Amino acid sequence: MPRLARGMRLRQDAARDGRWVVLGPERMFVPDEIALEVLRLVDGARTVGVIVDELAARFAAPRAEILADVTAMLEDLAGRGVVAS
Repeated sequence: MPRLARGMRLRQDAARDGRWVVLGPERMFVPDEIALEVLRLVDGARTVGVIVDELAARFAAPRAEILADVTAMLEDLAGRGVVAS
C-alpha cells in the first residue's frame, strides 16, 4: 500500500495560483495532471490494485495500461524518496 514518504505532503499552494505541489524537506515539485490523479489516491490505505481500478473506472481506460503507468510512476517516486510502501 503506497503512501507519501515521511515528511512529504501533497497540498494546494495558494502562492502558486492554487496549483498542487508535493512538498518535502528541502524540495518541492509540481506534479502534472496524471501524477496528481495518482498521488491523490496514494494514502497508505489503498493498494496499487485498488488505485489502478479506480483510475481505470474514472477514465474508462485499459487496466493493463494504467497498471504499467502507475507502477512505473510509483517506482520512480519511491526512488526519489517521495513515496514509500
